[in-house]
Amino acid sequence: MFARVTTMQASAGKLDALVRVYEKTVLPAAATEHGFRGTYLLTDRGGSKCVAMTFWETEDDAMANEASGYYQEQVDKVRHLLTTPPMREGYEAAVQDTTTQEDRVIPMAAPPQSVTP
Repeated sequence: MFARVTTMQASAGKLDALVRVYEKTVLPAAATEHGFRGTYLLTDRGGSKCVAMTFWETEDDAMANEASGYYQEQVDKVRHLLTTPPMREGYEAAVQDTTTQEDRVIPMAAPPQSVTP
């Protein structure tokens, strides 16, 4: 698996708008792309910073996605909400864990009942 990481700095007061655009238009468009496996949009509300992580079956899928113009189209959707151009990096997903937190929950014994004398 391959991860593309795009770091963005939202203009003051524009972080919520950026999140909405990502959720309503960028994500649905990504879901139609060959090799797309998922995404996270991480936000730092105090600093208006966002990190978009998209996951691809292969690095070739991510590169084809960029070559097709898709990536630039998505950046253009949020460019007016940013203070600087986005920074893009790519990484091999060397370790991955797809279990959910619910899968990891270990049932505990019932808590002790309080006893009043």
